[in-house]
Amino acid sequence: MSTSPVLVIGAGPAGLAVAASLGRRGVPAVVLERSDAVGASWRQHYERLHLHTTRRWSGLPGFPIPRRFGRWVARADVVNYLEMYAVHHRLDVRTGVHVKRVARADGGWVVEAESGEVFTGSTVVVATGYNHTPVPPAWPGVETFAGELVHASAYRNAKPYRGKDVLVVGAGNTGSEIAVDLTEGGASRVRLAIRTPPHIVRRSNLGWPAQGTGIVVRHLPVRVVDRIAAGVARVEVPDLSPYGLPRPTTGLYSRVMEGSVPLQDVGLIAAVQAGRVEPVAAVESFDDGAVVLADGSTITPEVVVAATGYRRGLEALVGDLGVLDERGLPRTHGPRTFHSAPGLYFTGYTNPISGMFRELRIDADRIARAISRG
Repeated sequence: MSTSPVLVIGAGPAGLAVAASLGRRGVPAVVLERSDAVGASWRQHYERLHLHTTRRWSGLPGFPIPRRFGRWVARADVVNYLEMYAVHHRLDVRTGVHVKRVARADGGWVVEAESGEVFTGSTVVVATGYNHTPVPPAWPGVETFAGELVHASAYRNAKPYRGKDVLVVGAGNTGSEIAVDLTEGGASRVRLAIRTPPHIVRRSNLGWPAQGTGIVVRHLPVRVVDRIAAGVARVEVPDLSPYGLPRPTTGLYSRVMEGSVPLQDVGLIAAVQAGRVEPVAAVESFDDGAVVLADGSTITPEVVVAATGYRRGLEALVGDLGVLDERGLPRTHGPRTFHSAPGLYFTGYTNPISGMFRELRIDADRIARAISRG
C-alpha cells in the first residue's frame, strides 16, 4: 500500500497540470498513469493533428509551450511539451498503473489498481481524459460489411488508404480533418457522411484566432452568442449548400452547450468546393458490401472510417459513488466536490469553446488552491 496526500489519476495535460499546481503550493501529489508514458492520448491521435488553440493560450501552469513549436502546435510537439512539463516540475508519475476503482475509506480515499496495488490518500483528482473510450459504430448490419472498418481512434495517416474509396462517417473536427488528410494522402475518393451539419469557423481571421472570440463570448447569454456567430459565419464561411453541406439550423453556442464544439476549418471548405471531399447523407445501415444512407441511396466504399466519438469511461472507476450524471459525466467539476464525496475532484471533462488546454490550466490552479486550503 502506498500513501500520498493527493492521488491524481491520469498523466495527460489535465493530470499533469493539477500535479504541477499542487507542487507549486507545496502539496505532494502522485500521478497514476495506466500507459508507459505521459500524454498517452496525444501519442495515439492521427499524425496531422495540431492544437486548435494557439500556443500562447494553451500553456499549462508554470511552464509555457516553447515558441519554437509555432503558433499551432503539432501533435508530436504536444507530446514533447508534456514530457518536458513533467520533467520541469519534477512530477512523481507512476506509469503502468491501471486504476480500476476509487473507493471511500476512513475519511479518505483508496485507489485500487488492476495489478493489485493499493494507493491511499486524503484527496483524489480524476483526470483520465475527455476522449477516453472509443464509441464503436453500432449501425444495423455493420457486421456484414466486407470492406475495412476502422474507428477514427485507430487512424494514423493516409498511407494505408492510397488509391482507395473511403467513407468517413462523422463531420466533427476529427472526421473532417481525417477526410482532408485522406484527399491529400492519395485516396481515390473521399466521402463524408453528415447527420447534423456542423458549425464551421475559420481557425483565424486577419490574425485573430477563433479561440480568442470563444474566450470573449463564453460568458455571454447563449442567444446573444448564437446571433453573433451566425453573422460572422455569413461573412467568413461560404455557403456550401450546393455541395451538399447546408448551413446548420441551430445556434453555434446552443450546440456547444449540448457538448458539440464548432468545426475549425483546416482545409475542409476548400476540399468540398474542389470536389475532393463529397458530403453525403448520414449512414443508416449496412447491407452486405453496401452502405445505406439516410436519403435512401447506397454506396460501396472499400473503407469506412468511423469518427463516432468517445465516452468518458468513468462508470467502472467511480460509478458506484453517485457522482456521475445520466450521461456519465461528473456532477461537479474543477474546484467543487460533490456533497457525498468530499475530496474527490474531476478535471478535463468539458469541451469549452475557449479552448481545452486553457481551461485545464485555470481548473488546475483552482483545484490546487481548494486542496491546499482544505
